[in-house]
Amino acid sequence: MRETHEATAEPSLTAQVRQEWARFRTRGRMIAVAAAILVTVLLGLLHAITLGGGSHCGDGPVEVPCPTDPAGPHGQAVSDTFYFVHRPLGENGSITVRVTSMTGIITYPPPDHDEIVPGLVPWAKAGVIVKDGTAQGSSYAALMLTGAHGVRMQHDYVHDTAGRAGGVSAEAPRWLRLTRSGDTVTGHESADGTRWTRVGTAHLAALPETVRVGLFVTSPGDLTLRQVALGASLPEARFTQATATFDHISVEGGTSTGTPAGTPADTSADASANGWSHGSVGEMGHTDWEKYHRAAGLVESNGAFTVTGTGDIGPSGTEGGHPVESGLVGLAISLIIVLVVAVRFTTAGHRPDVTGVAPLTGRALAAKAIVAGAVTFLAGLVSAVVVVTAGPDILRANGLGVIPVPALTGMRVVAGVAALLAVAAVLALALGALLRRTWAAILVAISTVVLPYLLAVLPLLPDDTARWLLRLTPAAGFAVVQTIREYPQVVAHYAPSAGYHPLAWWAGLAVLCGYAAVVLALAGSRLRRGVPASGPLPRWR
Repeated sequence: MRETHEATAEPSLTAQVRQEWARFRTRGRMIAVAAAILVTVLLGLLHAITLGGGSHCGDGPVEVPCPTDPAGPHGQAVSDTFYFVHRPLGENGSITVRVTSMTGIITYPPPDHDEIVPGLVPWAKAGVIVKDGTAQGSSYAALMLTGAHGVRMQHDYVHDTAGRAGGVSAEAPRWLRLTRSGDTVTGHESADGTRWTRVGTAHLAALPETVRVGLFVTSPGDLTLRQVALGASLPEARFTQATATFDHISVEGGTSTGTPAGTPADTSADASANGWSHGSVGEMGHTDWEKYHRAAGLVESNGAFTVTGTGDIGPSGTEGGHPVESGLVGLAISLIIVLVVAVRFTTAGHRPDVTGVAPLTGRALAAKAIVAGAVTFLAGLVSAVVVVTAGPDILRANGLGVIPVPALTGMRVVAGVAALLAVAAVLALALGALLRRTWAAILVAISTVVLPYLLAVLPLLPDDTARWLLRLTPAAGFAVVQTIREYPQVVAHYAPSAGYHPLAWWAGLAVLCGYAAVVLALAGSRLRRGVPASGPLPRWR
């Protein structure tokens, strides 16, 4: 015999979405959503205004704009400071040198912090370079010796290719050669000047007919980490300087006349009689060490060039300005508001212990997720557009630097903030349906989404613990706001407290989406099973 029963037809998903949208549009929820937008916008703009109001660079009575990092060929913020001995080079030509020594100093490193010690930081650099002029941020390709990473070929700040490992000494010199053919620059190294090994090739778009070619030396700051309460680490940077000696210098394909390289050179920063020019790219010479002990520059002796410099050539971190996401200081508070609204939207109006009130169904849960996700996505979009566009303008107007990012990256941050709020709202909504207790769902949502983020980005926990929190919890979704990148050829404090998330933006968002999908599926499964008839009906609070 076929079993039959009466059932009320459930409305379609479209109709259900309309019903849930009508339920969502209460005065209290709309005020809460508006509050989430205002918190992000007002705190973001206040942050920019507060930073700008205190900006003052220089020792004089007149305020001058604070220096910013230059922009590289692709618009990214870069460091571009080094001492440069150079001359013109045509469309086809090469430079060959022998490096016989590379030394340096590090000022006041731990543990005693009371003396200047000899030594090279791992990414101190000395070698040969082809560069599109002497302006900071211009395109380049360089072949170099480093303090601890052997021979490297780098170009346009973000590209790095490893050559042979090892250092240099008078007994074991290293030969370097860069060859230009149009827009292509190739680097070779040799131990004896006879047998050459290719290190890498760089393609530099739209190089002019004449570029600058020559010798360079630079040395970035020394970085150590000081542990504070609960195991967190705070970075400490110190001035360093590197010196390298070059001989057997030869240039083929130069565009100017003059005596060959290796003849006595005028040590002024202007063009010397033998066709070489030299000077610093970027500013240096401001430290007491440079003023009273060893200044950056060029010394020529018996055909050898000894070059001393400081700084770095490579991608920049946050030292030269504020990232565009720095204004999103109110995002965590806005997210808490969104989580509370989403949980209460699930539990309100669905109390199965009340006569005449329909219990929550799987289709109703899906409709609620669509409504909550759409509303919070739009709220995040509005708030992020205002903060990401107006915040940097306020900082620049007040003389502060902003790290430049490509337009697509800025758009990704805006869309990422909106997606973060929307997916977090769906997760909270699903927790409400699964746990069926308003207070419990709110507590779990905040504890898994917001609290791990705050513990990670505040300098409280050890760096490794903070990284794992942002890998394994739903707080990984905050990676969508990050614009600064980690580069192996740049020494920096790559920790959440310094703005570096351990996952790429898409991977962090994927972790959050995974949590939301799993919890939503569990909640839907529980709703399909229904409530056992023999037991008391749960109260939704």
